[in-house]
Amino acid sequence: MSQLRTFFAGATAMAAALAAIMTLTGANDPARRPSFDEITVGRINIVEPDGTKRIVISNKAQFPGDFMQGKERPRPDRSAFAGMIFINEEGTENGGFIQKGSIGADGKIASGLSLTFDRFRQDQALQLMNNDSAAHQQTGIKINDVPLYTTTAIADYARFREEAGKLPESERGAYWNRLADEGRLSQNRIWLGNTPGKSSALQLKDAKGRVRLMLLVTPEGKAEIQMFDEQGKVIKSITPGSDEKA
Repeated sequence: MSQLRTFFAGATAMAAALAAIMTLTGANDPARRPSFDEITVGRINIVEPDGTKRIVISNKAQFPGDFMQGKERPRPDRSAFAGMIFINEEGTENGGFIQKGSIGADGKIASGLSLTFDRFRQDQALQLMNNDSAAHQQTGIKINDVPLYTTTAIADYARFREEAGKLPESERGAYWNRLADEGRLSQNRIWLGNTPGKSSALQLKDAKGRVRLMLLVTPEGKAEIQMFDEQGKVIKSITPGSDEKA
């Protein structure tokens, strides 16, 4: 068991450690491959024969940053999570599963789970999520339009935020709108889940992320189809028994 723990801890020597363990245990011989009912580890790196990480499964203490073309970068915002990261053939992150759940000293709940699938060298194209707090439980599926990485790279988002922060507050909205018009930003196109008012909803949005059609069922069971203009105003509402009044 100590050899196994050493194997999991030695991430930088994973390929060599794997070869050594296979030799010592006879893992190349199906009849001699080790079998365990249970193992206890802090982190597992699944790697290719050349050492490229493909999946990382980790506790909170050893959770990795993100990966871009074989290089790992720090992600302090992930320090509260445990989970699994998916990495593609070139060593770039392309999704994962993260989860946390605790009650702070102030009594507030901090709980969430997220399963995501990324566009190539980009961010989340699909997300299944649940966030929980005393005020609201948000559970749903998000489908996003994500720019091709040659149009907007992951690193560009930090630059966008920095540039926006240098502008007067009155000009920041126009800055982000310009980037959206140029197709430089990710936009949520579909949301299926609950709402702060405890309704269930399917929201269909345009290329700028504006809701244009929503199917809604209230907690009381009222069903409605709503259509919106560019400013978010309901221009038509269809309910059971209605005459499709605008």
